[in-house]
Amino acid sequence: MIFCNTTPFIALSAISRLDLLPALFERIHVVEPVVRECAAGGAIEVSALQSLPWVTVLPITSSDPEPMLTQLDEGEKWTLHAARQANAALLLIDERIGRNLAERMGLKVTGTLGILLKAQQQGMIGSFSREVEDMRRRGIFFHPRLITRLAESIGDK
Repeated sequence: MIFCNTTPFIALSAISRLDLLPALFERIHVVEPVVRECAAGGAIEVSALQSLPWVTVLPITSSDPEPMLTQLDEGEKWTLHAARQANAALLLIDERIGRNLAERMGLKVTGTLGILLKAQQQGMIGSFSREVEDMRRRGIFFHPRLITRLAESIGDK
């Protein structure tokens, strides 16, 4: 099972590339708080997740996640909890604290930049750097050194 938090949906929606998720992973699992966060709106509109045929929405099945997750927002907290409960194969998440906690919980993680790297490696996009620059123009920011390091790792400058 592949789980996804809110930010990768927002970042990929910013560049009209939500199509990469089902192309790379077939099915994405999300918890209800992620659906609500994406639907809340903002500068970047995200398609209604529950209407996407490749998204499975999972209800919250317990009243309390692990105590160490309480410092996260609702989407992150319940995504990490559900991913751990399901022994997820992969968690798509961008936020540093959430990623660090997920890794400490034994979850394999990647984020939006990892999705774009994989998409370029599979020939689904022309340039990792161009897609990241397009995100930046739409208000989605990642650390410049990380972008440079990742672009260089695949020979995309």
